[in-house]
Amino acid sequence: MSVRYLALGDSYTIGESVREADRFPSQLTALLVREGLPTEVSIVARTGWTTDELWQGIQSRSLEPPYDLVSLLIGVNNQYRGYDINEYRESFKFLLGKAIEYSGGDPDRVIVFSIPDWGVTPFASGRDEAKIASEIDAFNLVNFEETEKTGAHYVDITPVSRRAKNDDSLIAPDGLHPSGAMYAEWANRALPIALDILK
Repeated sequence: MSVRYLALGDSYTIGESVREADRFPSQLTALLVREGLPTEVSIVARTGWTTDELWQGIQSRSLEPPYDLVSLLIGVNNQYRGYDINEYRESFKFLLGKAIEYSGGDPDRVIVFSIPDWGVTPFASGRDEAKIASEIDAFNLVNFEETEKTGAHYVDITPVSRRAKNDDSLIAPDGLHPSGAMYAEWANRALPIALDILK
């Protein structure tokens, strides 16, 4: 019987500007299959989505919980649009609660990913890189704190994302989103946790 994996998020989950096979949920799925765990992934994500828009997207889909594994990566568009961080805390907490609900009420089956830092990308050239980094860190402190409270897992991919400042191979052709190579690093960081959850 296949492992059922639900991936919730925005452009970083749908893999804007990369092939479907290079999306991090697809790469994580492939790694699990290689470990002898047949896995099917369902993705609810779209480029540009904020926390509120992700919830609207979830409601428009016919999900069939419980899922064996659920990932959540959301918040960059809240930061990008200058939304209030306290509002982000409330909406993130709500979505994390939903993610736990979709895992059959088991926080141990949920993996939260930190928000990458887009301020180091060519797209952000001419913007205040330090300000973007500081805001991303603040948003990540919020999602980390809320994740810790529930007992769900947390994968900090922000340091990996910042390596793109000096490594073009980690950036997709659009100059903003991660490349398949960066997504591979995210998937590899999540793999030990996913294996621990599923075995």
